Amino acid sequence: MKTKQRGSGWSIALVFNLYKLFGYKFIYILMYPVSFFYFIFATNVKKALRDYYQTINIKFTNRIYFKHLRFFAICMVDRFISKVDVKSYTFNYDDITKMTEILNKGTILLCSHFGGWAASTNASHVNNKLNIVMQEVLLEGIKKIEDSLPVKESINIIDLNKGTIRVSVEIANALMNNEIVAIMGDRASNKKAEIEIDFFKRKANFNKNPFEIAYKTDKPILIYFIILMGIQEYKIEHTIIYLDKTKEQEDAISLALSTYIQKYEEVIKKYPEQWFNFYNFWENK
Repeated sequence: MKTKQRGSGWSIALVFNLYKLFGYKFIYILMYPVSFFYFIFATNVKKALRDYYQTINIKFTNRIYFKHLRFFAICMVDRFISKVDVKSYTFNYDDITKMTEILNKGTILLCSHFGGWAASTNASHVNNKLNIVMQEVLLEGIKKIEDSLPVKESINIIDLNKGTIRVSVEIANALMNNEIVAIMGDRASNKKAEIEIDFFKRKANFNKNPFEIAYKTDKPILIYFIILMGIQEYKIEHTIIYLDKTKEQEDAISLALSTYIQKYEEVIKKYPEQWFNFYNFWENK
């Protein structure tokens, strides 16, 4: 699935320039009126979040809605600011030694549209190359901003728009070189990659591809959640999955996917306002 990037090029450019003039705390405060703007006008987001909160059994109020939008606004800002000033951020890892060991050997990094996943890619603590598999329809103004910012040589984008064969080759080459391949687990790029599973007791589609790749290449999956905890502060929680090669592929994938879902539900229950799938995730399920 592909979704259009929230926000606009001019507004993000304005925020970025204000950051350079007045610093981060000014931007942090500015996110209150920005969030209020979307609180008033983003009716489609409100509809999707109402369904989300009903599904996770939390009463949806205007206060919760505003808080949710503010978390998203802050994480969006951090996505760009962390590219030029990553040292001003604090990332606290639950077990950095184990994560570093796994990442340096090459792995599939399973991310989700949750918290500061975009900002975290700018704060890699390993020397290994990070290949990010993505298909995001950026607004032209936002794309210009992204292209103008520095990109680490150790980060490579594998664009899903290049086609299945080319993308598959790039992923295979990266894993053969023991590099990191980051893939979103909660959105598939096409219908063939979707797999249905219970998520908060409702049927939802997730991305089957990272699990298939892990099984075929015998690489571990590192489930990775980046949680906003305070001003320029994130916490990273992880789970490592080794697919069981003694089982048939579909059985091994089902078991691994269940582990991912269990961790995702656990994190959402603790930090419900950092879920950033702003569409009807359980649509027609």
